[in-house]
Amino acid sequence: MNETMVCAVGNVATQPVYRELSAGPSARFRLAVTARYWDREKSTWTDGHTNFFTVWANRQLATNVVASLNVGDAVIVQGRLKVRAEAREGQNRTSADIDAVAIGHDLARGTSAFRRAARPDTAAAVGVPTQPEPDWETPAGHPAEPESPRRREPAAVT
Repeated sequence: MNETMVCAVGNVATQPVYRELSAGPSARFRLAVTARYWDREKSTWTDGHTNFFTVWANRQLATNVVASLNVGDAVIVQGRLKVRAEAREGQNRTSADIDAVAIGHDLARGTSAFRRAARPDTAAAVGVPTQPEPDWETPAGHPAEPESPRRREPAAVT
């Protein structure tokens, strides 16, 4: 319950790597997040420090990441931040990972064309008969909508 949720805006730094695991599809890539600030002396925007995160995506998100992202793409990543400290070869190392919940292109810095991912037809796969779409309109004269002798017509616009 007490997880640190973050939203990081940056660029894809490495090509996403896709793996098919026993728990389902998984993908990872590195995200570069660079702070920018206005330098008053130079009257120009200047790049600050760059932070790198390893972004992990699972299940359908992993499949969509591999099909949609390339190195250099401007993206927004929302997910759970996990900071790990470990000692390797006598050195202390710290890494920051984001377990992604949502990933998308940053439309403030470019355009994107969305395509809904094809899903397998679960009803046909399970053998459930498909039903026609219900008629959501209430028929005239139905008890829920009594017929009125004077029906209101929309006002004419002049």
